[in-house]
Amino acid sequence: MAVEIADVVKAVVLGVVEGLTEFVPVSSTGHLLLVERFFGFSDEEFGKTFTVLIQFGAILALLSIYFVRIWKIAIGFFVDDAARRFVLGVLLAFLPAAIIGFLAHGFIKAVLFNVWIICVMFILGGFILLWIDRLDLKPRHYEATRFTLPMYLGIGFCQVVSMVPGVSRSGATIVGAMLLGADRRSAAEFSFWLAMPTIGGAFAYDLYKSHAQLAAGSNLLIVAIGFAVSFVAAWIVVKTFLGYVQRHGFALFAWWRIIVGALGLIGLALGY
Repeated sequence: MAVEIADVVKAVVLGVVEGLTEFVPVSSTGHLLLVERFFGFSDEEFGKTFTVLIQFGAILALLSIYFVRIWKIAIGFFVDDAARRFVLGVLLAFLPAAIIGFLAHGFIKAVLFNVWIICVMFILGGFILLWIDRLDLKPRHYEATRFTLPMYLGIGFCQVVSMVPGVSRSGATIVGAMLLGADRRSAAEFSFWLAMPTIGGAFAYDLYKSHAQLAAGSNLLIVAIGFAVSFVAAWIVVKTFLGYVQRHGFALFAWWRIIVGALGLIGLALGY
């Protein structure tokens, strides 16, 4: 398959969108679906595995930054009660979404992947972020690896809401953690930790379902470009996000959601 400039541009745009939005509270899935709807930048023309592999680029960026900490926890798991407790906490937080996602995967894809729903969720999520930013919360937890086990499980149930496209996995996790007593930074950082099994599991499931198309029907050069762009964009976000929200809060992401959601509704109402 010949590589055209237009295909390269589309791959770069989709890679940037995936990388910049995967780990911040704006919904990467929602953005990819809106880009497809309004700009015609569909991933399907590059093969069914394109989205799966550019998502892996974002995951790999996160894992590369957290590799040393992951390694220390993995080693400490055998000798350190705190490390074992944190691993258990992440698994508890992951469990609700894993179970409900497995049971409701078909319904979610068939019914909830709707651009009208996405735009409404963008706006609602934006106002929720503004609300949580302005609450006079009294944080009790400042280290993501030291939340209580019931708190980890509660965050996991909050993450389930993000199965509705446009809600944002990161946003639901952060809001849940802050309402349960975490400060901004630790809430945002735990969203990174929880992303590892959650996004990793979703990636493995999607890859299993589409592995037959990995080589066939995919332009490998285009996929590689999207993967690389997603990796770089996600790496920049992960390196800067925690410091930004600690200093400035979530207003930037909230207003971005509200503006994009409103523009999307206007576009849909006009028949685009």
